[in-house]
Amino acid sequence: MSTQSKKSNTKFIAAITILSIIAVGTIISTICLAWSLATANEKIDYLEKKVDKLTSEVGEPDGPIYDDPDDPFVAKKPLIYLYPTEDMNVSVKLGDPSKLTATYPKYNDGWNVFAHKDGTLIANGRSYYGLYWEGANYDAKQTNEGFIVAGKESAAFLETKLAQLGLTEREANEMIIYWLPKLEKNAYNYIRFDLNKELDAYMPMNVSPKPDAMIRVLMAFKGLEKPISVREQKLETPERKGFVVVEWGGCEIK
Repeated sequence: MSTQSKKSNTKFIAAITILSIIAVGTIISTICLAWSLATANEKIDYLEKKVDKLTSEVGEPDGPIYDDPDDPFVAKKPLIYLYPTEDMNVSVKLGDPSKLTATYPKYNDGWNVFAHKDGTLIANGRSYYGLYWEGANYDAKQTNEGFIVAGKESAAFLETKLAQLGLTEREANEMIIYWLPKLEKNAYNYIRFDLNKELDAYMPMNVSPKPDAMIRVLMAFKGLEKPISVREQKLETPERKGFVVVEWGGCEIK
């Protein structure tokens, strides 16, 4: 091949390369421009399709996801407080550990703590103000008895009813802080309080030494778009005397 032919071929290849680079750059610029001009909904749709594709490729995670509407009900954030009449060692055992989905401090065949009169608990060299657990398969139901509460009135409602059920302001405050965002996002809520009888059937609790008073409260609720008619649930105020154990929690009715 002549020198002139080689130079022609080199120029041709260089030209093709430059044109290819320009073409790729044009395509990328077009995509970027289209993305910038796309509406928020179009972007969301695009990303959702990508997520769905990745999910189908990766597969579903192993084990149950209890927050899924189709999964079993979860008794959320039950928190146990202990108020002995004197500083002492206290053992707390739950009757059906197979239902437990989360605990803190870790539940190892029960909790063994040193409880102070002010409610401070010492375990594993750490200080706690309560014993936390969550449990699956709580059978929360909407009945014809309970309360219908506007979402924006949830805080005032809970302040009144939790005091009536025997909780201190501190205990009620901690319960309200946890549940208020979930209640206020609904226009209305059906609310019913499950107490010692229902909770003892679901998750018996054995405390040693035996307390003089045990107060167990679980708020079951369901968001509503419009108010419905129910019979008001009658509540009684328990007596807090001697060694007192208090527990509060909640569950959303799906």
